[in-house]
Amino acid sequence: MLAKAADALPEGDGWAFEPKWDGFRCIVFRDGDEVVLGSRNERPLTRYFPELLPVLRAALPDRCVIDGEIVIPSADGHGLDFDALLQRIHPAESRVQRLAAETPASFVAFDILALGDESLLDVIQSARRAALVAALVPAGEGRTAVRLTPTTTDRAVADTWFHPFEGAGLDGVMAKPLAGTYRPGERVLVKVKHHRTADCVVAGYRVHKDGKGVGSLLLGLHDAAGTLHPVGVASGFTAKVRTALLGELGPLTDHALDDHPWRGWAEAMAHEGGRMPGAQSRWNAGKDLSWVPLRPERVAEVEFDQLQGNRFRHGAHLVRWRPDREPSSCTYAQLDVAVPVELLSVFTEGAGDAQG
Repeated sequence: MLAKAADALPEGDGWAFEPKWDGFRCIVFRDGDEVVLGSRNERPLTRYFPELLPVLRAALPDRCVIDGEIVIPSADGHGLDFDALLQRIHPAESRVQRLAAETPASFVAFDILALGDESLLDVIQSARRAALVAALVPAGEGRTAVRLTPTTTDRAVADTWFHPFEGAGLDGVMAKPLAGTYRPGERVLVKVKHHRTADCVVAGYRVHKDGKGVGSLLLGLHDAAGTLHPVGVASGFTAKVRTALLGELGPLTDHALDDHPWRGWAEAMAHEGGRMPGAQSRWNAGKDLSWVPLRPERVAEVEFDQLQGNRFRHGAHLVRWRPDREPSSCTYAQLDVAVPVELLSVFTEGAGDAQG
């Protein structure tokens, strides 16, 4: 079951509100000792998170299907580490085992789809929540645990979650119709996410996967010393815009590498750390992430949700060009960053109403 974006929580009664977790959506299938983890796109996740299997066996009933999110708590307990989560998708078994120890994951459960021999897809949300509370026993401790997401039917409480809990790494608030059944593949939920804007240097682009037009813009920001760092990409363009961007940015490719701050990355085209513009995608090893350098002379205002380290946590969206801004003025100093909050406070202060 999916969600549609909104600028505000829905009005009226009949809604349950939950924190929006920023991790890998995961469906857990358990049948006795067998536990299988799958992404919402049916990609297998089990081998990448071996540390979750024992705590899931301890937390879940013997036969069930649970909907939730795999997250990685940061080492200091303040927020979630999405970068570390991305690193966990690695083909080498030795690397998987090492990262399972170094950056262990947790699972946050928020729905139950089957229990024993009974499918709960046609059961309403409020009853499914009650079944989940009764069935799940939180297990584990520290950074590897199985927890039950908080929920509330009080819109005022949900509003108070939106900003304070951002510092704990949460992505916003979800709204679920209490009388709604579970409808796979349909966008019947509502998500309200954090959004901010920043003026960024456009330092390159990637060609769209169909080979026609610009697929994404590579964005950069300067640090206090004046070094331009990659902070993410802006994408999601229509076919018409992709073609227009190709023509608009074409002149900036002339002599682009002469003094380009990312020249070394352009020449290498791939970097083991997985963070550089030409790096290989761990999630999709066949994806072409090569890029076309541009003279870093254009500034774009983009909308983003949150900063993770020194990069945008997710892809940004192009708002407009800023011909009135000098690229050198695009610095990290302009960014509004959430105040760190203890992650465990989400499960204590955000306990919500009697639903859990």
